[in-house]
Amino acid sequence: MKKYLSIVALSLICGASASADEGMWLPSLISQRIGDMQAKGFTLTAEDIYSINQASLKDAVVLFGGGCTGELISPEGLLLTNHHCGYGQIQRHSSVEHDYLRDGFWAMTRAEELPNPGLSVSFLEYMEDVTDKVLEGYKDGMSEEERESIVEKNSAKLVEEAVAAGNGLRASVEPLYYGNKYYMFVYRRYTDVRLVGAPPSSIGKFGGDTDNWMWPRHTGDFSIFRIYADKDNNPAPYSEDNVPYRPKKYFHIAAGGVEEGEFTFVYGFPGSTREYIMSEGVRYISEVSNPFKINLRTMRLDIQKKYMDSDQAVRIQYSSKNAGVSNAWKKWQGEMKGIVRLGTVAKKQEFESRFMDWAEGSEYEGIIPALDSLYGVLEPYNYALEYYNESARTIELVQFATRAMSAAESGSDSVLKAVEAAFYKDYYLPIDKECFVAVMNAYKEDVPVDFRPEYFDSTLAVYGGSIEKWADDLFSASVFADRAALEALDCAGVAELKDDPAVVFGREFNAWIGENLRPTVARVNSEITLLNRDYMRGQMEFQPDRTFYPDANLTLRVAYGHIKGYAPSDGVYYLPFSTIEGIMEKDNPDIFDYNIPQRFRDIVASGDYGRWGHDGKVPVCFIATNHTSGGNSGSPVIDSKGRLIGINFDRVWEGTMSDIEFDPDFCRNISLDVRYILFIIDMIGDADHLIDEMTIEME
Repeated sequence: MKKYLSIVALSLICGASASADEGMWLPSLISQRIGDMQAKGFTLTAEDIYSINQASLKDAVVLFGGGCTGELISPEGLLLTNHHCGYGQIQRHSSVEHDYLRDGFWAMTRAEELPNPGLSVSFLEYMEDVTDKVLEGYKDGMSEEERESIVEKNSAKLVEEAVAAGNGLRASVEPLYYGNKYYMFVYRRYTDVRLVGAPPSSIGKFGGDTDNWMWPRHTGDFSIFRIYADKDNNPAPYSEDNVPYRPKKYFHIAAGGVEEGEFTFVYGFPGSTREYIMSEGVRYISEVSNPFKINLRTMRLDIQKKYMDSDQAVRIQYSSKNAGVSNAWKKWQGEMKGIVRLGTVAKKQEFESRFMDWAEGSEYEGIIPALDSLYGVLEPYNYALEYYNESARTIELVQFATRAMSAAESGSDSVLKAVEAAFYKDYYLPIDKECFVAVMNAYKEDVPVDFRPEYFDSTLAVYGGSIEKWADDLFSASVFADRAALEALDCAGVAELKDDPAVVFGREFNAWIGENLRPTVARVNSEITLLNRDYMRGQMEFQPDRTFYPDANLTLRVAYGHIKGYAPSDGVYYLPFSTIEGIMEKDNPDIFDYNIPQRFRDIVASGDYGRWGHDGKVPVCFIATNHTSGGNSGSPVIDSKGRLIGINFDRVWEGTMSDIEFDPDFCRNISLDVRYILFIIDMIGDADHLIDEMTIEME
């Protein structure tokens, strides 16, 4: 075991990066990269980036909610993240009377800042290599079951010890390099997080789904929150007595401008990458999984859009849902295109061939054929499970019926009523019914009979093979579709609805999937993960001069690069900056996603941009070569002096395959220029009191 760990450590320290600007690096090990960073223009030290002995930049970065990043921008707990990260909170505070999605929201006093139950932010206290501690007691020759038992037991003990002091502490032990190393991450979580400001969606979502993942971009994708704490600066539940959090560190803002070639780094929580999987895994993603998921989501998006375009109330109800469906839908399309362009499958096959030649006669012999065989076993089961997740499992009424039954079983009428209120607030039956017909017809055609529930085919037979008739019956007969009827029932009454067609649909699908698909998928994936641990270690031995950064797993990472344009196709070159002029070129009052506020038009017509103009324009967005992923939304983009120059919110469409293979020619992260943020706060929101909180450097 010690041999294996030393190989991992060596690959972290000694190798050269596979390509310029590639990598998502652990902050605690950034001293191993600081020389390269400084050579590219960075002027601070590794201790400035990450330290447990003094305040460092890590103390100004938070995990926002369950999957975004945010950063502190004032000594009074002011927090900046993306508009799309705060979208759910903005939407929940919106109504027809107070449409904050359409009109924006700006709290002019602390009393006007809006609480958000269920929202939390987490600061990383420290990270620690606990590999030896996690594997304490493991000996060569033990079974995988014995190993996992030891890992779970030791990890639980470490977490318990780390959070013993309480006071908002949370911890987790995470495997890196498929379990060749283990790190413990200890966080302090704050749960009183209030909405302070958000531009109207015509700015915060400018371009909508049309511009999503694309460049050039003109989206003002930001929102502002404030963290509150008790009077001792400790985490505390929401209370009117709480006070603004006093951060150990917050970002100064560089409003003097940036230029092409300048150093940048991104500090945040990238969600998931799969840089080291074998060719069969990539082939399945690009040729099987992504195509059918794209098709199913296209159906749902088209249906949602039809109703949203015709009814403002429906638009408010489904704005967040629609954004959630569309984001991955478009990303998958770019990912497929990038994998094909790079020939990723063929390149991995060639690497695997060389690896097998090298591995002959060693402990790694046979790993590639074994993995290939397991992927073959997995594919039909995983296909059916993923198809279910994108079809039957997306029916809102069925989801609600399942949740309501669970709430009823708790015996708490107040919990049940809360579940009901949350559902009906954002539910429109015609959308759900039409989506049911579309996705279940596709399910009928695409999923083999042997990989779908008997319930599905027997029920379909009752309706003569017509999904439409099934939908008519289910949505008319289900009590869960009748708000008044359901709200008249208490927990005992709801608990008796076991034969309701929506309940039966969810129960039968869940039971069959749980019995016939998930166990095989889990078992085979476990075997693949086990072999990947050996394959990962083998790759490191095979390529001792290569630096292997760990795959992203929603833990804090540093990625660095520089501002740079790119050429997406022959004869085309994209500059790395966009300006307010591009917004006016796209402005169209007849298209919701491009209909900017009239006040915005008036300001542009006047040419008066205050102190936020640059050469007679206002910068809006820029692109750079930082290696990012989902979870990096809202991440601070930092200049060579450690100052905030923007916030990350997207990647270019041509580079979305970076979760699988990074291409320095095409992979660009898209960031919102901080000067545009300040311009919107000041001149659209009239919220200059927020700017007064910040430390702004104009040079």
